Amino acid sequence: MPQQSRIVGIDVSKRKVDACIRSLQRALSKPSTPAGEQELIAWLRDNGVGLAVMEASVMEASGGYERGWAEALRKAGIAVRIVDPKRVRYFAKSARRLAKNDPIDAAMIAWFAGTFAPEAAPAHDPEREALNRLVTARRLLVRLSIQVRQLGEHHQPRIVKAAQRAIGKTIAAQIQANAEFAARAAIIQSIPGLGPQFVAGALAWLPELGHITNKAAAALVGIAPYDDDSGEHRGERHIRGGRRDIRDLLYMATLGAASRHNPVVQAYYHKPTINGCAPRARRPRSRLSPACAS
Repeated sequence: MPQQSRIVGIDVSKRKVDACIRSLQRALSKPSTPAGEQELIAWLRDNGVGLAVMEASVMEASGGYERGWAEALRKAGIAVRIVDPKRVRYFAKSARRLAKNDPIDAAMIAWFAGTFAPEAAPAHDPEREALNRLVTARRLLVRLSIQVRQLGEHHQPRIVKAAQRAIGKTIAAQIQANAEFAARAAIIQSIPGLGPQFVAGALAWLPELGHITNKAAAALVGIAPYDDDSGEHRGERHIRGGRRDIRDLLYMATLGAASRHNPVVQAYYHKPTINGCAPRARRPRSRLSPACAS
């Protein structure tokens, strides 16, 4: 029976995987083939591994090579956690591990997982993962539609609009079909300005919501101001890190709600328009021309 305390770090690439069991100082590399998959699973079982930790793909558009391996390991009875690669990189830098290759990456993932195993990543939820893929696909389609609109002199092809509507309807139906998703969606949408797109993003990209404190949620989104103090020095607070996709959605939703319902923000938001310059919603720190800055 696998021991839950025994962890393997796995680095996944297109053609192979590298695994490392740090507690046993054992490593293995296998090709990304059905035979390699079975050999890796047998090796993990022989070494009593109960938890496999691997990095998420940096590029979502690549398809996520880790997903197939994660599914195979779960079917074999091995728990899997997929972690943010940035956390592992920062962990490696803090340990002064500057060299990088696939076996080293697997060892670093194993070290990271052994250090932060209880909080390595949320437990696997196949329905949330399916929702994540849909929301991510819609995000990529929206970006593509913007590029198409710019190339086509602001005329968006009907097929792009139809695809967006179809994905949107599928996302909404999937949320309503899951009782937990539907209950959370109702709570989120009760806040003015948080519409269907933000709801879907929050459910897909912030599964911890509802299980962590408000401060922890702010840190995960990347809107928590961090201290910069030392001795008597009191530095400015700045936000950093976090999950950019959900932060972008939150920014747009907050901007829309504030510009419509908050009198102070509404006056400030429309001031550039009065001076003849439209505000740039996606660039909150962009510099305005002298006419717009007055």
